[in-house]
Amino acid sequence: MPELPEVEALAAYLRGRAVGHAVQRFEVASFSALKTYDPAPTALAGMPLTTAGRHGKFLDVGLGDDLHLIVHLARAGWLHYRDSFKSPAPLKPGSGPIAVRVRLDDGSGFDLTEAGTQKSLAVYLVRDPAEVPGVARLGPDALAVSRDEFAERIRGRNGQIKGVLVDQEVLAGIGNAYSDEILHAAKLSPFALTGKLTDDQMDALYAAMREIETDAVERSVGQKAAELKGEKRAGMRVHARTGLPCPVCGDTVREVSFADKSLQYCATCQTGGKPLADRRLSKLVR
Repeated sequence: MPELPEVEALAAYLRGRAVGHAVQRFEVASFSALKTYDPAPTALAGMPLTTAGRHGKFLDVGLGDDLHLIVHLARAGWLHYRDSFKSPAPLKPGSGPIAVRVRLDDGSGFDLTEAGTQKSLAVYLVRDPAEVPGVARLGPDALAVSRDEFAERIRGRNGQIKGVLVDQEVLAGIGNAYSDEILHAAKLSPFALTGKLTDDQMDALYAAMREIETDAVERSVGQKAAELKGEKRAGMRVHARTGLPCPVCGDTVREVSFADKSLQYCATCQTGGKPLADRRLSKLVR
């Protein structure tokens, strides 16, 4: 899933490549992806792209004086920028993975795509980003929150730290991948309880969040959209590295699997050498 650094990089790329150009045509191939009906997509023709930014993991493209194209890429969504399109013909409904195409006045533009069968990509055309329910519920941005507010919000939500870190109402922008990296850098178990974190552990967690997210943004911004996924994978220490050696201590990176996702961690660095229970493996053993 694209997280804060990748969405920030996509916004930066659009600011450099697309902002200043006008929409020639806004095409919808997956009507389930478009969550709003007013204004209609046809109303965007001729509107200039004025800004590109983000709200947590939501991409925000400003159009004209008061419209916003808000995109949540979900787990398998992505933005593909095209310097040109092979055909001028409009997209047909159900055009493979393409959900939305934005054609610009210089012949370039971008596709919003989604792989797989679980369709969660969401596109909104609104006059105020706060009209998007997910944006309205966001907590403070992970790269803007102060240490004191960070601690207050983390301790204000009882639970395992992994789950609290990825709760967008607590903090905006952190997802499954970077939360694994943050917890590894902070030397904390994913199952550590927020109410039992010491001040020193909270300091370490905040510093790790700032370091991991800032470094990822610096590595991502300036990359082309097509290169961002590879850049993300290359920077990971534990996430998606099950069975490989931890780059800090050399222990084997382990995994805990859930119904639709998994987390990775290093037992030596994070849990005092004790492996965490993996419910999936426990069921297989029984």
